[in-house]
Amino acid sequence: MNSKTLIFAHRGANQEAPENTRSAFDKALTYPIDGIETDVQLSRDEVAVLWHDRDLKKLHLPGKHIDDYHHAQLQAMNFAEHFSAANAAEGVMSLQQFLVAYRVRCRLLLEIKLRDWEDNARRELKVWQTLALAGDVSDGRVMASSFNLEGLIYANSIAPEFPLVFNLEPEHQADFAQRALLEHPFLHGVCVHIDTLDEGMMGAVRERGKFIAVYTCNSDDEIKRALTLGVDVLISDVPGKALGMRDTLR
Repeated sequence: MNSKTLIFAHRGANQEAPENTRSAFDKALTYPIDGIETDVQLSRDEVAVLWHDRDLKKLHLPGKHIDDYHHAQLQAMNFAEHFSAANAAEGVMSLQQFLVAYRVRCRLLLEIKLRDWEDNARRELKVWQTLALAGDVSDGRVMASSFNLEGLIYANSIAPEFPLVFNLEPEHQADFAQRALLEHPFLHGVCVHIDTLDEGMMGAVRERGKFIAVYTCNSDDEIKRALTLGVDVLISDVPGKALGMRDTLR
C-alpha cells in the first residue's frame, strides 16, 4: 500500500471547470495531484467515452442517455455548457483520448458505469474496451472500479492482472466490505463512501491486506478523517484543499 494518502481529482477539478472534460483534467493538473478519477460509458456505436451521470439532463436532454447517441453526435454536443456559458465548447472526450493525454502525467482510476438498462453483452463490451484501451498495467498507475460486482468478476476473468476496485454504496458497512473481499480475493480493494469510513472499515480492509479509497471528501472534517485514518486514495472535488491539508498534517 502507499506510504502516504494519494489525492485524486474527482472527474478532474470539477468545481473549477466542467467535469470529465479536458479543461477539468488540465485544471486539476495545475495542482500537484497524484491522480484523476473519471467515468467510462459507451456511445451508441460502442465508443468508450467519459461521462458520469445516468442521463444527459445537464445537456438539456432529460431522459436521454449517452448510449442514445453516436460518438460523432456526442462530439458535436457541448459538454461544458452546463458549467458556464462562458466556457469554450467541448465535445465528449473518448477514453482513448484521455489515456493518451493523461496516463503519462498522473495515476488514473477508471470507473466503469454499468447500467441496469444495458444487456449483458454491452456491459461486457464496455468492460473489455476499458481494460483493452488501458493495456499494460504492470506499473500500477491505472486501476478500474465499478459498483457492479458482476462486471468486476468478468473483468478479472479476461485480465486477471488488472487492479480492480469494488465501489461500495453509502449503505455498505465494514461487514459488507469484509465479506466482499473474503469471497472475491481477486479484488485489489474497495472504494468506500466517506460516511462509512471509520476505524472499523479500515480494519476490515487492512485485515485482508487490501487497498482502500474513499469518495468524495470535500469538507475539512471529511478530508481530515480520511487522512488521519490513512486511506490509500482520497477522491475529492477540491483537490487543492485536500493537498494543502495533507501537507499540513504530515
